Order: sequence, then structure tokens, then C-alpha cells
Amino acid sequence: MAEVFKEERVVFTSGKQRAFLERVIQQMSVADAAHACLCSERTIRDWRREKFSISLSAVRTLSTYTGVPIPKNIHVHDAYTHNAKASRLGAAATIKKYGRIPHDEEHRKEQWRLWWESTGKFKKNPILETKAVHKPKRNVELAEFIGIMLGDGGISTYQIVVTLHHTDDLEYASHVINLMKKLFKVNPKIYHFPKKSVNNIVVSRRELVKYLHELGLPIGNKIKHRIDIPEWIKKDPKLSIACLRGLVDTDGCIFTHRYKVKGTWYVYKKLSFTSASNPLRHSVHTLLQEFGFHSRIADTDVRLDRIEDMKQYFSAIGSHNPKHLRRYRNTVG
Repeated sequence: MAEVFKEERVVFTSGKQRAFLERVIQQMSVADAAHACLCSERTIRDWRREKFSISLSAVRTLSTYTGVPIPKNIHVHDAYTHNAKASRLGAAATIKKYGRIPHDEEHRKEQWRLWWESTGKFKKNPILETKAVHKPKRNVELAEFIGIMLGDGGISTYQIVVTLHHTDDLEYASHVINLMKKLFKVNPKIYHFPKKSVNNIVVSRRELVKYLHELGLPIGNKIKHRIDIPEWIKKDPKLSIACLRGLVDTDGCIFTHRYKVKGTWYVYKKLSFTSASNPLRHSVHTLLQEFGFHSRIADTDVRLDRIEDMKQYFSAIGSHNPKHLRRYRNTVG
């Protein structure tokens, strides 16, 4: 028999669950909310009219995607806390209808067991089935995607998300989407959150989460897990270059340094990669030095300061982010 997973439910005060979901639906469609929560559109509508209590994971997912805050004074209950009350109401309804509780419950259970053993357990349940994803070989494109995920990506139990600026990285978002399609044969969803100035590129596949986790990406908070470049990438120079490109394209920036000497202004470009993960910063620093760059660590940044290093970076490693390419080529700013 399939295992049943208990899920905690959120109990709102009257009218608050409806108000929360109506604010959510202002930011995303019912269909997109259902997709994000891995449920049906009918379930979203039932939650909105407060027919059922909403799951804790759904509340967190919808709040994360839309920026709608989770209301205060909520209570979290086990999925089956309501069963005792429901049983009492059901018993009362049965007695009212039949005058007594039927005594053939064991017979009913036995018939169900017979059905399950002969038919039920062999039926396919689309709700319980996981969708397969393509698992590519460990190549440069996959290594670049790992870099993107280490930079601006995140993984939850059921989804992967890449969060990019909604205007500055709009062109780059197309590259990320095409890379996902090519690598995993999936069609990512895009959610725009103007209040946060970001686009979320989302794929909801448990098999993809499992696969990326096996490749070395953590599920949950990346900083708490002290994220780092997986060893299988570090061992291969070509894969390392691709991963560095993905990291800098997401969590890196190109900026202009100006200084004045004897009345003459000098302007040149620098590169900075920022991460709150100490292991990741040191790995990026070490790889850059192994490739001949004069990198240095400054607080939470890894820097390239020399003109020669900048030329070499865009020649040897390059970028798929048009924003970085424009800023490097623009001698003014």
C-alpha cells in the first residue's frame, strides 16, 4: 500500500485564510498557485473559500512566491487533528439517519482489503507518481547550471528556483530557461514579482530535486549547508571554467574603478564575486588562481582587479549574461 505522508495544516482565524489567498491570487493566477503547491485548482479555490484548512508547506510556498506575508496569530496542527471532531459529527449523522451505528465495519474493511490486494494496489495513481526528468551527462553545460544554482538558485523538497532581476537579467533569464530545457527536457514556469523586482524561474519535479541533490546541491538553506562547488567539477578544468561562469553570471558584478593622478583620470573595470558561503568563496578564489588569475578575497567578495586579469577572464571564461558583457565593454561606466 502506498505510504501516506502527514502534512501539517494551518488554522487561521475566520476570514483570514480567504484574505491571505485573495492577496496571493492578485499576484499569481489560480493555475500558477496550484502548480506551485502541487495541487489542483479546485483545491486552491476550496482553500480560498475556507472549505478546508491549508497546508503549512503551501502557505510558505505561496508567501515566498508572491511576497504576501504569512498572517500572525495562526496555529499549526497535525494533518489529522480534526479527525476526532469529524468522527463525532459523522457518528451523530449516521445515528440520525439509521438510528444506530452499523455493525458490519469489519466486513467493510475485509472487502476493502480484498479489493486492494486484487485490484487497488495495481492501479496507477497519477497523484503519487513522480514525473521523470532527463538526466544529462556531466558536461560543461551541466557544470554551468550547477554554478547558476550555487549563485542565484534554490532547492526545496519539490522545486528548483532561479531568482533573477526582472529587468537587468531579463535577457540572461532566456539563457537559463533554454539551458534547463536542453539539460532536463522540462518547461520552466516564470513568475514575475514586481514588488521584489525579480523573476522566479521554477521547475516543480521531485526527480529533478533528487538528481541535483545527488550532484552535490543542498536542499534548503544554502548558507547553513555551507555550499561549495562539487568535487566532480573541481577535478575537471573544463567543468570548473563552466561552473565559474555560471557563478559569476549570477552572483558576480562588473564595476568601474576611477582614480585621478596628477590631474588625469584613469578608468578601468574590475570584477567582484560575492557569496556568504566561506567554502564557496575560497573555492572560487583557488580556481581563479589555478587558472593564472591574480584574485584576492575581500570580506565576502572575491576580486579581480588587474586589467590583464579582466581581459583574460572574458577571453578564457567568458559570460552568457549580456549585462556583464555590456558593462565590461562600456568604457564609460
